[in-house]
Amino acid sequence: MPFVDTANEDVRKLVEEAEKNGIDTPHTRRLKATQCKFGREGVCCNVCSEGPCILTEKYPYGVCGLNVHQVVAKNLLRHVTAGVACYVHVCENTARALLNMENVKSREKLEKVCNLLNIEPDHKALAELVLGDLYRPRYEESIIVTRLAFKPRLDLFRKLGIVPGGAKSEIVDALVKTSTNLNANVLDMLLNVLRLGLVMGYVALRMNTWMNNIALGVPEPETVEAGIGKIDPSYVNILTTGHQTVIQQAVIDYASSSEAQELAKKAGAAGIEVVGATCVGQDIQSRWKFLKESCFIGQCANNFGTEPLVASGLIDAVVSEFNCTFPGLTDISRCTGTRLIAADDVAYIEEAVLVQWSPEKAREVAKKIVELAIEAFKARKRRESRFGTTKRAVVGFSEDYVEKNLLERLMQLIADGKIRGIAAVVGCSNLISRGHDVLTRDLTKELLRRGVMVWTAGCTSYGLQDLGFMSEEAIEHASKDLQDACRELKLPPVWDFGLCMSVSRIVYLAEKIAEKLNVDLPDLPVVVSAPQWFEEQALGDAAYALACGFLLHVYPSPFIDGSSLVKTVLTEKLVDITGGRLYVEGDPAKAAEVMVRHIDDRRRRLGLRV
Repeated sequence: MPFVDTANEDVRKLVEEAEKNGIDTPHTRRLKATQCKFGREGVCCNVCSEGPCILTEKYPYGVCGLNVHQVVAKNLLRHVTAGVACYVHVCENTARALLNMENVKSREKLEKVCNLLNIEPDHKALAELVLGDLYRPRYEESIIVTRLAFKPRLDLFRKLGIVPGGAKSEIVDALVKTSTNLNANVLDMLLNVLRLGLVMGYVALRMNTWMNNIALGVPEPETVEAGIGKIDPSYVNILTTGHQTVIQQAVIDYASSSEAQELAKKAGAAGIEVVGATCVGQDIQSRWKFLKESCFIGQCANNFGTEPLVASGLIDAVVSEFNCTFPGLTDISRCTGTRLIAADDVAYIEEAVLVQWSPEKAREVAKKIVELAIEAFKARKRRESRFGTTKRAVVGFSEDYVEKNLLERLMQLIADGKIRGIAAVVGCSNLISRGHDVLTRDLTKELLRRGVMVWTAGCTSYGLQDLGFMSEEAIEHASKDLQDACRELKLPPVWDFGLCMSVSRIVYLAEKIAEKLNVDLPDLPVVVSAPQWFEEQALGDAAYALACGFLLHVYPSPFIDGSSLVKTVLTEKLVDITGGRLYVEGDPAKAAEVMVRHIDDRRRRLGLRV
């Protein structure tokens, strides 16, 4: 049976092996699943008993009279609302954890954030402000957005009437707006998408990232050696999946203790190791300097690598607190004996054991998780030898480190033309964009050879890390000028900013550059790409990027092709509203060419050499 391509050779071999053993993975299921043309175009409405109505050119109306443009806009708003709700949940739990802590790792970051928010430098006061802002009414402006938004953007947001209120209120009212026989104004719904994008960017993403920096430490660039080849089957191997770093850090802290290690050895293991996967693993790995003495071994898979990795027999337990936790893990665990553990009921898949986290009993939950993993080790049908390869990579870039140590020189290199511009290639991996990590790989190569530096965050990060783009060997893909810049900086041409929620780091740095140049964000030689977006959260991130005024490349199209009106607004007219523009393209060379033309146009406007 054929399967969907992957850029990762280790994953390819694991998919082949799983198939021989009769185990399905997403790479094989993708070719068996039935895809819906109408859902892909966003023209199916199922919010009342008269539906589902499919709107076509032959009759572009539902029973209620909604036209195709209204249905596509309504569906898009629903997707974005769900995506924003997901990361608001993560932000809320991070704030709860911070509120419960006695001490934090970075007092310097705490003071900086509290100064921006105009509150006393106290981590509990910060947590209370975040929680209060999340639950603020919609009719009161968000304190976080109004105090953190870049001034030229905030003025525009006020002009457009899209400054949001409390995050949870915004989510509830957006859902109300998209229900049966309610809002049918396409422009209002698209503005609401942008409004939710601000909740996503400034509240869910930025505050979560900053609170993690305060609680767990600010990342700094470190060289790591990671990949599937690091996994030793003689250990109890616990795999992370999710986005809630404070929860997984508690597991690592307990698993690293002498108490836990001794329990594992009594069970016949060499010890316990925590294996990074999905975005939460990328975030943990970014703080490598704080983890060198821990049992965390590094990042070994992104979202579409987790099922093949679990199918390998190398993993004893999967600890999940959020997505990407594929439901297919249930069937795989039946074959391998891997224990599935949910640390948050939002990630409670079939046959998982729920050990519900709360900040008050974080260590108790971590202890229970480790005990379950040790029990699974005793019974697991495990591989007896190592498998796969490792790659060296420079990881751990943060906005704080770059602003303090690299920003001035970086701006000079851009001004001199050594770095043509910056492309944020971020987000998920998927299978539809030419295969697992395939478009991400090919687009990155095209951008580098055209002299554009790549900043990454999310599952794209591990895809590029595993392919060697974060090491010295990646310099060979770059243009001559970019090679010179990388050698001067002693850094690779691709910078890893961590988990997908850390796209906020990149936007913050763009704001700092714009501030120094006294321009607005759309004026910068900066572009954004989510070449293999996968989830509704990515659509919330996209709304943030468009509100900020960036050219945003994506593939595939985000369920808007059924409406010429919605598509035209987002791909053409929006540039006159926020400066942002959506660009959909599956060919990496064509996409890179359009992105570079945009960068060169911004260079000309700034009076820089092209």
